[in-house]
This record gives sequence, C-alpha cells and structure tokens, in this order.
Amino acid sequence: MNFEQEIKILLLSQNFYIYIITEEEERLEYILSIISQDLFRRNICVWNFIDGYNNNPNYLKKGQKNPLEALEIIQKSSNNEIKVFFLKDFYLFMNDLTINRKIKNLREHLKQNRKYVIISGQENKIPETIQEYITPIKLPLPNKKEIYLETHRFLSILKLKPEIFLEDLSKAYQGFSINRIRKSMSEIVVNKKLQLQIQKNILKEKEKIIKQTEIIEFYSINEKLSDIGGLHNLKKWLRVRTSTFTIRALNYGIKSPKGLLLVGIQGTGKSLSAKAISKEWNLPLLKLNISKIFASILGESERRVQKVLNMCEQISPCILWIDEIDKIFTQYKTTNDSGTTSRVTNIFLTWLSEKQQNVFVVGTANTIANLPVEMIRKGRFDEIFFVDLPNFQERLHIFKIHLKKVRPLTWHKYNLYYLSKISPKFSGAEIEQSIIDAMYNAFYKNREFSTNDIVKSIKNIIPLAIINESKVLEMKEWVYSGKIKIA
Repeated sequence: MNFEQEIKILLLSQNFYIYIITEEEERLEYILSIISQDLFRRNICVWNFIDGYNNNPNYLKKGQKNPLEALEIIQKSSNNEIKVFFLKDFYLFMNDLTINRKIKNLREHLKQNRKYVIISGQENKIPETIQEYITPIKLPLPNKKEIYLETHRFLSILKLKPEIFLEDLSKAYQGFSINRIRKSMSEIVVNKKLQLQIQKNILKEKEKIIKQTEIIEFYSINEKLSDIGGLHNLKKWLRVRTSTFTIRALNYGIKSPKGLLLVGIQGTGKSLSAKAISKEWNLPLLKLNISKIFASILGESERRVQKVLNMCEQISPCILWIDEIDKIFTQYKTTNDSGTTSRVTNIFLTWLSEKQQNVFVVGTANTIANLPVEMIRKGRFDEIFFVDLPNFQERLHIFKIHLKKVRPLTWHKYNLYYLSKISPKFSGAEIEQSIIDAMYNAFYKNREFSTNDIVKSIKNIIPLAIINESKVLEMKEWVYSGKIKIA
C-alpha cells in the first residue's frame, strides 16, 4: 500500500485529525491536493503561521499569527465549501491549553460535516491529552516510481536522452527528497556534468547525510573482487546477484538479496570481501561503529541502533557492513546491562526480517557460536559462508596480487610457487605482512627486496592458525560437516 492509498483509507475511516511527519511540505501539499480532488472534488485550504490561509480567496490572510483563529475558521466554514484543511507546522502550538481544548471541541463539528484537518510537522510530538484524537503517519521518502518520473521529467526538459542512464540515476537518488533531487539535478545544467560525475556528486550528497550521525561511517572503496585471492564460491554467488537492484530485476520479479554472514579465521579476507561487494555492485558502503552503539543512558542504545537502521533505509540501496557482528549481537544475555543487549538484538532481528528497502547487510565474524540462533536461520541472511585459510593455488594468487601492487613491473621475477609452498596455514593478511616485512628489511639495507627476503619473513612469522590451532581445528570440523557453505 502506498502513501496516497493509506491517506485515502484514513480519511474514509473517520480519522478527522491526521498528523503527517515530514520535511517535504511542498510535496505533501501536492499529494493532498490530488487526494482531495479524487475523493471530494474540492481544493484543500492551506494555513501557515506567518501568512495565515493563503490559497483560498474567502479566507485569504485570515489566521495570521493566530493558530486559534485558524481552528475557528474551520468551524465557521460552510458544509460543502472545503473538506480538507492543511495546517503547516501546527504541532508547535498543540501544547497550548487553549489550542488543546479547541482541537477536542472541534472534532464533533468535523465529524458532523465530514471535514478533515491535516497537520504537518518534522517530529512526532502529539501531546498525550489529544493523542486519541489524532492519527500520526509518516510521509515516506519518494519511492522508485516517483524518483524515476522526476528524473525523467527533468532530463526531458533539458532535451537529454534519459534512457542512457536514467535507471542508474533513479537508483542513486533513493533516500533523497524531491527538493534535494531537483537541486542535485540542477547541477547538470550549471556544470554540464557527465553521467559518472553526476553519480559521484550523488555519493557526496549521501555522505553528508551519513555524517549527521557518528555511529556509521561512509567508506570510499577501491578494492575489487579480483583483488581477493580464492573465494570462488563466494565470488560466483555475488556475481550472479550483481544486477538484482535494478528496475529490470524488479520487473522480472526477483527479490533483492538481504545479506551475507561471513565467518572465518582472522585475516582471511572477510572485511576485504565486504568492501569488494560495494565496488562490484556499485553501491555505497556504510560501516557500523560498534563502540558508539551502546550508551549508559537507559533507552539510548535502542534509539541509536534504530537511527542507524533508519539512516541506511534513507540512503538505500546501500551496503551495511557490521564487522565483528558477534561482539554486538549475542545469545548470551549479560546480567548487568538492564536488558539493553537483548533489546538492541531484537530490534535488529526484526528489521532484518521485515526491511523493505534495499539495504544489503554484510556481517563478519570470527565465530558464530555466540550469535543468536534466530540470526543465523534462513530469512535473516541469504547465506552464511565460511572463509577458510587459502590453499596452495589461492596463496599463489594472493602473493601475485600483493606483489603486483608494490612491484607492478617486476612482480613476475619473484618465485611465487616456492613462496606459496612454504607458507601453509598463512592467511591473506599474513602473506601481505611477509612482503611488507621483507621490504622493510631490504630498504634498511638500501637494496631491492627479493624472494629470499620474503622467505626469511615467512620463517619469522607464526601464523594465527598455529597459535590457536585447537580453535581453528574445531571450527574446521564444524564447517566441513556440511552445516554452512565454503567460500
């Protein structure tokens, strides 16, 4: 059900006061005008504190700086003249005792004459004394269809060929208000930006939105799937779903993927994979800052996690990366946090199941032993992958990737085969570190580093898989029993 349908149902169900939470007054007024014409064949009457009533000649400038008079005019209006009154920012006056009482008294008149008062505001602040009289509802941000029509209209005015990149623009503008879209699109005229530059500009706008909270970070990504050695099953799974956030996929009937849970030994490429997904799918990457979720004030942690989820939905489609997810959401409830961990976990689990916006969640964890059973069942995440230590061929590829980065012209001179052979149980991070250590040592001696330098570094590094051998073996036994997929 879309917003227009919801408002029509409310109006036809004897909701005589409706409070709409929005920052888009202009868009809301346009929507209400269409609804009023459809239902009553009447124009709406609009009031604001400075101008009073301003779009009806019978009430022009009446109620200026006088909210009580604005309500009295509604009571005096004739039966068939106007059906819908739109009072902008009227929530600011509802705590006043006189206004509060007038709202109660006016309801019977509205009921008898089938008139409706719609109030707009930016916050849900209905006084308790009149909550049963007023129905609150939130105006959602423009949906795909609205964005598509707006961008198509704008590009058509400019006599550009919208079919070239209209779908990409429509996807990128999700989470923007209509006014913000228009401002951004206007830069096409002023700066004559090309498609790629426009999309970069949109990402910058989204970054500004994200900076409103310190709980999530916006990541600029350079890593690609090809920068990751191995993980063939994971890469195939991701590439099959590359185009699932497009309008073409929506028309085909495909549901957008919900998310992935990547479990495995430290340094095996879980975090790198999260970044590479963002690059592969051309979606902004947001990282949840775990340390700033939990607060000492009762109820603040729940408010913060809800704010994060709302922010992600606002700028969707996007990727939400939760590193070390097992540190936040745990099945073992602590006894000294007044149930905060449990409530935060429940908020997140409910959102994972019910979210409608295209927010792809990538959770990374060293183990899922502590995660709630509800989180790892099907429906929360699309798939759980175990990221194992790289085998011989994968280590060879990882050495090649890292040596190409630091020696793009001479990487082939290094004995990749031998390096891969002598580094069993090494993670990708440990392979990279062996090259870095070799470079430090050679640079100190004022010469180019060689295969032999890397060999010495490998021999000096004790892999985590050996340090925590028992835990690694226990995890591998569990994984290879067939309970989750191998990345």
